[in-house]
Amino acid sequence: MKKFKKLVVLSLVLLLFVAAGCSNQSNAGGEGSGEAKKEKIKIGMSFQEMNNPYFISMKEAFEEAAAQIGAETVIADAQHDVTKQINDIDDMIQKKIDILLINPTDSDGVEGAVEAAKKAGIIVVAIDAQAKGPIDSFVGSRNYDAGYLAGKQMAEDLGGQGKVAILDGIPVVPILERVRGFEDAVKEYSGIEIVDKQNGKQDRAEAMKVTENMLQANKDLNAIFSVNDEGALGTLGAVEASGKDVWIYSVDGHPEAIEAITKGGVFKATTAQFPRDQVRIGLGMALAKLWGAEVVPTEVPIDVELQTKENAADFSW
Repeated sequence: MKKFKKLVVLSLVLLLFVAAGCSNQSNAGGEGSGEAKKEKIKIGMSFQEMNNPYFISMKEAFEEAAAQIGAETVIADAQHDVTKQINDIDDMIQKKIDILLINPTDSDGVEGAVEAAKKAGIIVVAIDAQAKGPIDSFVGSRNYDAGYLAGKQMAEDLGGQGKVAILDGIPVVPILERVRGFEDAVKEYSGIEIVDKQNGKQDRAEAMKVTENMLQANKDLNAIFSVNDEGALGTLGAVEASGKDVWIYSVDGHPEAIEAITKGGVFKATTAQFPRDQVRIGLGMALAKLWGAEVVPTEVPIDVELQTKENAADFSW
């Protein structure tokens, strides 16, 4: 099933590249064909952070895809600072990029930067997290499903009874949707009670400190849902240090999370995303638009897949 999904994704990207390339050739042969063509496409990608294997895998996929079409790249790390991200995008605009792939650190806060990019004639595609403003397309995971699947697995593992907590994150749409999905899943079990909800900022060290506080405040806690694996790994450290049997559920498919799940123990499941596919399809959308395609999907949701001890060993980004 996993191989089938990959083939579908790759076929879609290939179709976009071929269609866009044909459109580009058609335009080149029409009016103004005697003019010199631009030597290289310049593509900028602004990440919310780079201190995470999830985003590193995105960066690798972006560089590989850009190299295949001979494009020049400009990459920036916002370090979870929306002001820095706005400044980074302004710098990309000054460098006259043709395409901006934006992974926003704040969905609302980047609106002005998106508007500035569009005003400069740049194709803008949001990746992984939705961005407010006149974007051309958005490619991201089914984040509600990710939270729902994790919550459902947690509730079933607990036999429909228990006290649980949520390790929240930054206020971008994917995180909000994961929490909403998780909460909806556990609402289906009257014996499950959410007793705590705190912000671990999707950071391992911060999540460890927050989890320590959760464990102190809730002596009979049974499980924790983290909005991402980086935070969940901090939770894992805190739980193991405490010696308590508090089970962990998360979202992403981080290599260390997969390893912890396959070993058994308190880390029970993560809902895996496919970051490389998001970038490839997002770039395909942008190129199609740049090269004259009249119809480009405004949103492309990417399926997620629950990983447990039974199937996690075969998974990788």
